[in-house]
Amino acid sequence: MNVLLLGSGGREHALAYAVSKSYKLAKLFIAPGNAGMISLGEIVLLDIGNHEEIIRFCRNKEIDLVVIGPEAPLVEGLVDDLSKAEIRAFGPTKGAAQLEGSKGFTKDICREYDIPTAAYGRFNKEDEAKNYIKQQGCPIVVKADGLAAGKGVIIAMNEEEALNAVEKCFQGGFGQAGQEVVIEEFLEGEEASFFALSDGKNILPLASAQDHKRVGEGDKGPNTGGMGAYSPAPIMDEKTTNEVIEKIIKPTIKAMNDKGHPYQGVLFAGLMITKDGPKLIEHNCRFGDPECQVLMMRLKSDLLDLLNACVNGTLDEVSASWSEKPALTVVMASKGYPSSYQKNTPIDLENVENDKTVEIFHAGTTIVDGKLVATGGRVLNVTAEGDNVRQAQEKAYEVISKIKWENGFYRKDIGWRAL
Repeated sequence: MNVLLLGSGGREHALAYAVSKSYKLAKLFIAPGNAGMISLGEIVLLDIGNHEEIIRFCRNKEIDLVVIGPEAPLVEGLVDDLSKAEIRAFGPTKGAAQLEGSKGFTKDICREYDIPTAAYGRFNKEDEAKNYIKQQGCPIVVKADGLAAGKGVIIAMNEEEALNAVEKCFQGGFGQAGQEVVIEEFLEGEEASFFALSDGKNILPLASAQDHKRVGEGDKGPNTGGMGAYSPAPIMDEKTTNEVIEKIIKPTIKAMNDKGHPYQGVLFAGLMITKDGPKLIEHNCRFGDPECQVLMMRLKSDLLDLLNACVNGTLDEVSASWSEKPALTVVMASKGYPSSYQKNTPIDLENVENDKTVEIFHAGTTIVDGKLVATGGRVLNVTAEGDNVRQAQEKAYEVISKIKWENGFYRKDIGWRAL
């Protein structure tokens, strides 16, 4: 099979790592990719926002499957356009991707299908949103309705923070994503992520993970795209996992079918495990980043088999097997992230030794004049497998100690909840 993988982040590097091991793979093309993916496939310069350009490339290279990593092309309807051109693609249609594209849409699905979630209100007027906050009290959660690269959620511990968050949304702080606002009840508990594949009718549960969203140790500071993760999440025991499948995943897939948008792809449920059981925080229509990195380290099955089954509607004919060993990833980011940061700072990986239980998944990297440089906020994902979480953690930090990057920083407590 000739496969085109779209994206340039750590998630896409992890997907390329898994796809490249498939016995079915003939040629892997990656667009636009990053410096770490060069050894896994052919890097091609495609504008992943230009659907016609992608279709032309697929026809020229006889692409058998397009794997779409990030959420924006899914929400913009790339799968629909590829389908019209009779090109097979892994990922939900524009209608189905509303689950991530609009938080309000998902909350309304939860209300209609009795999916456990936080109480909420939807607002497109600033004064109404502020009045709702004053009525409800704090702490409270303010969310930009649309895509905001993982940064459009503000957990406000007092009224001033909440009102400022509403102002930021309506005054363009998150672009078009903030033109509608969802305000939610603050849920207490422990966060976890759960992933499942769906072919529109069948579901295949995958695995759990736990992300570290805040930029600082002890989960302090502003939200980021994710500073590290581990899998599996210890809090997702068999009872909780079954509850998530029956009360959240299955009703969501049914809802999308009922609404004429059968869901094909990976469904990523962001959860809060409360004293009353698991509740849905949000749905995402792609693999998580950095959760994908730990999932792909643990996956023993052929990823292409699973993705093909999703697209073909034959998910009931395959199964996923996993390493029982946990995996943990630590994100190395540019100093200043998630705010402004310096670009094109040099990175030296020469002292890092080869170890099949450790992978460095690149995100914001490129090669300039033969040298590896950082171009993004989140730059490297040092990912290790171990007999237990502590061993995986120790391995990851041991590798980080050998990376020379003066402009890099990382959290030193990834995995603290599991430990």
